[in-house]
Amino acid sequence: MTLQRRQILTASMLAWATPWSAFAASATSRQDELVFDGVRLIDGSGGAPQNDMRVLVANGRIAAIGSMQDVGIPHGAQRIAAPQATLLPGLISNHVHLGLYDGLVSGAAAHTPVNILGQLRLYQRYGVTTVAAMGVNTPQVYPMQALVQSGAVTGADFVVAEGGIGTPDGAPPIDMDPSPVVRPINAQQARQAVLDATSRGANYIKLWFDDFQGQQLTKMDPEVYRAAIDETHRQGKRAFVHIYYLEDAKQLLRAGADVLVHGVRDQPIDGEFVTLMKRNNAWYVPALTVEEAFFLFAEQPELLEQPFLRNALHADLRQQFAEPQWQQAQLANPALQEWKSRLTQSQRNAKSAVEQGVNVSFGTDSGAMPLRVPGFAEHRELELLVQAGLTPLQALHTATARAALALELADRGTIAQGQRADLLLVSGNPATNIRDTRNIVGVWQAGSRVV
Repeated sequence: MTLQRRQILTASMLAWATPWSAFAASATSRQDELVFDGVRLIDGSGGAPQNDMRVLVANGRIAAIGSMQDVGIPHGAQRIAAPQATLLPGLISNHVHLGLYDGLVSGAAAHTPVNILGQLRLYQRYGVTTVAAMGVNTPQVYPMQALVQSGAVTGADFVVAEGGIGTPDGAPPIDMDPSPVVRPINAQQARQAVLDATSRGANYIKLWFDDFQGQQLTKMDPEVYRAAIDETHRQGKRAFVHIYYLEDAKQLLRAGADVLVHGVRDQPIDGEFVTLMKRNNAWYVPALTVEEAFFLFAEQPELLEQPFLRNALHADLRQQFAEPQWQQAQLANPALQEWKSRLTQSQRNAKSAVEQGVNVSFGTDSGAMPLRVPGFAEHRELELLVQAGLTPLQALHTATARAALALELADRGTIAQGQRADLLLVSGNPATNIRDTRNIVGVWQAGSRVV
């Protein structure tokens, strides 16, 4: 850890000690040894469910897995008998945003430690135990990250792309002053932006490339993105890139992009794209909910009355989305058919990418705008992947083991001996009905029950 980052962490932890008390880890229930007994096991590896399994957790990690005859129950261990339930790894999202909105409040006023931690807690309650905060983060996220990872406070574990790199008059359009997004105009500034972020502790570097379609913003200059990606690799980090168009995606892949944090939405992916993805060992994050969120609540307002959405949605936003005038305005938007066609194309490309052996992982862009609801969006993404033609097990694989690989997090994403005990217990069988992931019985983070 650099001296600069250590000073930031120390000062910030002292300054924020009081507001964090509501999230203190003492509110969780931790057991040294815990046994899940008789569960249906979906271990995240992509394989078929295993029935009547016993999973032993000790010291926050998976200690043993086997049949109920082969794995004993240690004396004093807490036993959870769940013969009709399914145990799976906690979900992992490769693309979220933290603290950009707090109900109807946006910008700097929403980017507070309490709001950010509240959103991490919300993800956790929905069984999303690890998220990647993909840009528009200020350095205040590092002390929060340290507190969460130390277990001092509760909330989904998270990794950080800090503010991210954009371009003047380009994406992302945000209302924060000063802006955490760095906007270099040449290669030297691009390299320095990468160096500055990594020196503070950024886990990844995020680049915004495209023009945000109807907003027709300025795209990033090739000199800038090539230098930024090269410097990212020099620092041993991975470059996550926001794209929309197929040809743009190819340009970024030729420059060495590691993860595309949106799907291609303008046309079908082709053989050249697949070849470039495989050459880079790059990852593709479809983020299907991005398009559907624009019209979902307007077309299906009855969702607003369902507890699964209602419990994730800020009361002020729910009131706004329930207004007939708001719903009519969304459905009258000239972009409605484009949103729907983008979704259809993105779903086809996700299925094609899986079929052609591209690395496909999982993310939603939840939190980037009020319509993309943290927690709810992740379960809806699973459903949209299945609607696209993936099997439920394939969809779950993207959101567990595959998502962990995309983030280079080797200690999670599967239920295997030695792995972190980040676990989601649901009633039903998500391998046959993906909506059963919504039937949350409990969530454990590193062996501690948090839901």
